[in-house]
Order: sequence, then C-alpha cells, then structure tokens
Amino acid sequence: MMKLYYKAGACSLASHIALRESGLTFERESVDTQSKKTEKGRDYLAINPKGYVPALETDDGEVLTEGPAILQYIGDRNPESGLVPAAGTWARCRLQEWLNFITSEIHKGFSPLLRPTTPDAYKVIAKELLVKRLDYVAQHLAGKTYLVGDEFTVADAYLFTVLNWRTRIGMDFDRWPVLEQYHARVAARPPVQAAMKAEELIA
Repeated sequence: MMKLYYKAGACSLASHIALRESGLTFERESVDTQSKKTEKGRDYLAINPKGYVPALETDDGEVLTEGPAILQYIGDRNPESGLVPAAGTWARCRLQEWLNFITSEIHKGFSPLLRPTTPDAYKVIAKELLVKRLDYVAQHLAGKTYLVGDEFTVADAYLFTVLNWRTRIGMDFDRWPVLEQYHARVAARPPVQAAMKAEELIA
C-alpha cells in the first residue's frame, strides 16, 4: 500500500488531496520536520534525505519526492480520475506548466514570508512579487472553473494548498475576488474536506 509522509497544512496537503480525489488506497504518516522523525519514531532522513515533505512510498517500495512529481504519479495511477490529462496532449503540457509555475513562483514566493528569519525589508519585496504572481493567476481564472479547463486536476490541489497560507502572512482575498471564489469552490469538494479534516485543519 502506498504511504504518504506529510506535515499538516504543509505543501504535502496537495498530495493528500490528490490521493483522496484519486480513490487510490493509501496510508499516511506525519513527519516532524524539525526533529526529522516520523510519528512512529522513524528517522525521516533515512526515508527522504532531503528532509522535507512530501514523500510517497509506492507499492513497489520506491520513494518518490517533490510535490509536482508525486501529484502526476498519483494521477497517472488512476487515469479515470481525470486528475491529470493524458501524456503527450496539450492539456498535459498545460498542467505541467501550471505545476512548475506554482512550485517556483507561488510556493517559493510564500517561503520567505513564512520564515521568521527573513529581514523585514526583503519581505516587502517578496510580497510585492507574490502579489504580481497572484494577479496573473486571478487573470487566468477569470471565467474559468479550474486551472486547466473545466475539470479539477492536481494543479488545483496544489494551488489551493498554497493559497491557504495567505492567512499566515496577513494576506486576504480583497484584491482577488476570483481567487476567493476559486478557493471556496475547491474547498467545498468532499475529498478536499476529508483531507483537511484528517489533518485537523478544519473541524
């Protein structure tokens, strides 16, 4: 059985959501990313030497790391779920384009703002850049249901997850009503609700 190594509310939530959306059977084990120990007392560095989440232990004993790779793997394991378009199609290229943009521009855009050691002067610059990136996403989503067409994909699981972090830096959706509507739409999906409840992020 697949096992997801995760930290509640971290970027691993996207993989957790994707697994629940996929209908695949899996188990999960939380990780203390400070002590590098899992909830069962295992040395996490022996599982993932990078030390961060997520990591996915597959049925055949392989360990896959990096969120975008894990998300595509999950979708490919159950193509009928529609979580990833077929390989070789333009839709799949667009999905990969969005996964790369989210990981490099939005996920990493939040990182310095969440780090207490980041100098305040740099936080101002980082926030300005993040706002520009979110402006682009909001413009793209205008009149659309999800990032890649009308169907929910793993890119939406990832974007939803990083958008959750806005409250931790005192950012709201006032500037982006379309993002607020999008976030609420994804949040209402039953598998998303299940993942959030399992990680005790909502009651």
